[in-house]
Amino acid sequence: MTGATSRLAIRHVTGFIYDGFAESSYNETRMTPLSSPRQQVLEATLRTNPNATQLTYMDYFGSAVTAFDLHDRHSQLEVTAEALVEVVATPHEQPFLNLADLKQSKVLDTYAEYLSSTPRTALPERLQREMASRIKSDDIDELVSVVSTMVSERVAYVPGSTHVTTTALESWNQKTGVCQDLSHLMIGFLRGLGVPARYVSGYLHPQSDAAIGETVVGQSHAWVEYYCGAWVGFDPTNGNDIGLSHVVVAKGRDYGDVPPLKGIYHGAPSRALGVSVEITRLS
Repeated sequence: MTGATSRLAIRHVTGFIYDGFAESSYNETRMTPLSSPRQQVLEATLRTNPNATQLTYMDYFGSAVTAFDLHDRHSQLEVTAEALVEVVATPHEQPFLNLADLKQSKVLDTYAEYLSSTPRTALPERLQREMASRIKSDDIDELVSVVSTMVSERVAYVPGSTHVTTTALESWNQKTGVCQDLSHLMIGFLRGLGVPARYVSGYLHPQSDAAIGETVVGQSHAWVEYYCGAWVGFDPTNGNDIGLSHVVVAKGRDYGDVPPLKGIYHGAPSRALGVSVEITRLS
């Protein structure tokens, strides 16, 4: 690897508590970071309590999935994922395709699933027309900047103002959202303009000035990748390209393709155990 690097240790805990017992459950997680040219996973473990046999595979979108079943009665399910990841700075280099080139290439066929709207990302035509009227250049970087500005001017980042089932349009109408909503909105507008875009889930180290070895409360985070000859990451919540503080875990069309933990079970009603993310910068 070349360029600036950051080595991060991550601990992510989540799960469910049952109002009584679950007799059985069938679960899958997407909590293991991905190795790629911009990040190398040096260590990764995933533990469940109660303990269960695990099966790990790569899904259609290239995310690591760990599946497990529990068939003994349990009152709580806790999943702990730990990883050591080295992130390397990857400059956004030219030349890339412009919008006209993109529309004339085979990209539209190759990435068709990242150009189609989903229930979470769909936006009405009137909003798409408004966004298109603001685009004055074929340069995709400039286009992304315009989309990001319009979204941030309209939708304020307010923690807890939405939930995982909130759609991009609902967030737009209520003028508040979280990283998931800002990402869904940006994806919806980019796809409407003809730029392939996908949803990325991961972690964000929130303190760039944290001391080496200092453990801080981190964040499960979401951002966007758009295609302009190569996939480029952009964080609409912070209005900038992704960097050494971003760790990629999973990718898909929208949040529905990347939830950290999901499953079905037989038993008493459940509620979320809560989410804890701790990140330690080691270099």
